[in-house]
Amino acid sequence: MTRLEIAGLSVALQGRGARLEALDAIDLTIGAGETVCLVGESGSGKTVTALSVLRLIDYAGGAITSGEIRFDGRDLALRTQEEMSALRGRRIGVVLQDPMTAFDPLFTIGSQITEAIRRHRRVGAAEARRDAIALLRRTRIADPDLRIDQFPHQLSGGMRQRASIAMALACGPDLLIADEPTTALDVTIQAQILRLLREMQSETGMSVLLITHDLGVAAEIADRIVVMYAGRIVEDAPAVELFARPGHPYSRGLLRSIIGEAAPSRAPLPAIPGGIPGLAALPTGCRFHPRCPMSSWRCSVETPPLVETGAARVACWHPHEESPRLAASVAEPAPRKAALPASAAPLIEAVALGRHYPIGSARPGARRASLRAVEDVSLAIARGETFGLVGESGSGKSTLGRLLLRLERPNAGRVAFDGVDLARLGGRSLRQMRRDMQMIFQNPHGSVDPRWTVGEIIAEPLATHERGSEAERRDKVAALLAEVGLDPSLASSHPHRLSGGQCQRVAIARAIALRPRFIVADEAVSALDVSVRAQIVNLLQELKERLGLTMLFIGHGLDVVHHLSDRIGVMYLGRLVESGPADALFRHPAHPYTKALLAAIPKLDPRLRGGLAPIEGELPSSVSPPSGCAFHARCPAATARCREETPALVPMGEDSRSVACHVAA
Repeated sequence: MTRLEIAGLSVALQGRGARLEALDAIDLTIGAGETVCLVGESGSGKTVTALSVLRLIDYAGGAITSGEIRFDGRDLALRTQEEMSALRGRRIGVVLQDPMTAFDPLFTIGSQITEAIRRHRRVGAAEARRDAIALLRRTRIADPDLRIDQFPHQLSGGMRQRASIAMALACGPDLLIADEPTTALDVTIQAQILRLLREMQSETGMSVLLITHDLGVAAEIADRIVVMYAGRIVEDAPAVELFARPGHPYSRGLLRSIIGEAAPSRAPLPAIPGGIPGLAALPTGCRFHPRCPMSSWRCSVETPPLVETGAARVACWHPHEESPRLAASVAEPAPRKAALPASAAPLIEAVALGRHYPIGSARPGARRASLRAVEDVSLAIARGETFGLVGESGSGKSTLGRLLLRLERPNAGRVAFDGVDLARLGGRSLRQMRRDMQMIFQNPHGSVDPRWTVGEIIAEPLATHERGSEAERRDKVAALLAEVGLDPSLASSHPHRLSGGQCQRVAIARAIALRPRFIVADEAVSALDVSVRAQIVNLLQELKERLGLTMLFIGHGLDVVHHLSDRIGVMYLGRLVESGPADALFRHPAHPYTKALLAAIPKLDPRLRGGLAPIEGELPSSVSPPSGCAFHARCPAATARCREETPALVPMGEDSRSVACHVAA
């Protein structure tokens, strides 16, 4: 039975003085109980497709110009908004990418879930509340009787996403549309959400349309994968077939950009060159041809139809053909320059660092509570080394990075940069030291001033720290833009006109403008598409080797951290629980938490799905952490000693490994 059938759907968005084609005659079907994943880079039309099915595109400056959207045989394109309002939430559930935007921050979680139940099922308040609590329990939220009366900001990111899934499932929908439901989540929470979606689907028999740019997620959950590019479907295939034998060059490019076990550490990744075209400048013929290694004259002038090839459909004049040049480059990646030899003397060293944040107000005579973000962390990073830092959100990674740069002052311990205690610096001496220490932030658009041009953003550190004329700074800005792979003409553009990858390159150009010796990259690639992520990873590695940079690379994507890092540290609830050489740590993790993080990484093979082993439970509160080992409440190997005694970080084995665990072997 076909649950959803999209036929010849075209959608236009209102641009500046013109209507722009966002979808071009796409065809797509989803069967009852089937999971279909839409994949592709940002700007490919995935979210526009979902909004069109929901008819929310009408409120986003868009309009359906042709085609049909048949849901159980009835065309949604012909329904009124009143009729669609009755369908949305009742028969079609929606899970948004950011769970904070799915909920109104002024109302409790429970009031918003019960509102959907009472509206669509016409039941009383008491019954709706009982059903909402049951839904929260069903989605594995601990203490649902307590959580139902809490506000969205009082729940962790994973809890909020599970609550949004509970709200989407409140009325037992036949179709669930999930738009990037795991993109902003840790690998452990992602594994929990994927397992939850599979369980809910097996129980209810609902169909799922899941939008993602993470092909690991698609491999884990999809029955079929639909690849979109610039408003068109370029491939539609069973998941097993697409991963084993992708037909379209774009699909092959996406798969090759994935950092998996086969990608040699610190070797360049085979990224897709260029970027997705804007709606106002779509190429003729096959829209992928300017970036395609297989492109021919016919590709540039004639649009290939989406035709069946076995169980798949491919829109390409050269399906399944391989470029000899590209195949050779993938089989034997171009060698990187040898890494700089690590010096015995560390460039940056932290000793017993601690950072606590007082919260609330203390009662008279009572001690004020505090959030323990970083607790007794010691580490050293050698010159020319990349030290990776992983752990769930709330583990203290970003706070530790800011402490190393003296952007925050520690409550305990010290940080030395090139032998100089940063706590002793202030004023002009600290400003001079800032030339050697820079940071790349997670959100590329949020880390730059939107009112400034790209040239002004990059030139600011040059104007602050260096003498020189305005013309000299303009020349340096142009050189920096070229160095990070951008056209110098972008200096006059504002950040909102740039893609996420372009804006992250601008942030990198600003960070290297003064030729620093140490850079903290805080989740610098986590929000990027897989192809753009590969480009930025290659850029960071190239700049590190060419400029002799030392780097702290913070991430929740363990595959990326492994690929870039010489050594890796694992943090849990403010403490370092394991550190060691990257390859050794991935091959033989010692701490149960490290093992759990690695077990939560999706396999890049649909035939191996179902093997995810997500950590049960939530990260404990940093305000009132557990006694003993902070991980013991979630650890399958915990003993009585683990519950009572905090393990110290001590050397283990012969591979320069350090582990804080009573039971590590």
